[in-house]
Amino acid sequence: MENKTKSYFYVLLCRDGSFYGGYTVDVERRLREHNEGRGAKYTRTRTPVYMLYYRAYETKSEAMKAEYAFKHLTRRKKEQFLKEAGVDIAAAGKLS
Repeated sequence: MENKTKSYFYVLLCRDGSFYGGYTVDVERRLREHNEGRGAKYTRTRTPVYMLYYRAYETKSEAMKAEYAFKHLTRRKKEQFLKEAGVDIAAAGKLS
């Protein structure tokens, strides 16, 4: 029996109000890494960051495609994506 690890696409809200999309196999570890300054270069100066959204995919390729698509959206389209996913952006914005 093959043991498959899920891959995740996730979206963070940064302290400056910007969004960061990424890929991981461990959502909790990755959030911790971002907040410890060991995550992406983009988030290092924007901590603390908050997890807004994540979704599991069967393959790394699928998760990375979702990340790529999100990163190429306009700010308005990113907000629309998150609202459609059930994220209360107004409440999340009060965290930053």
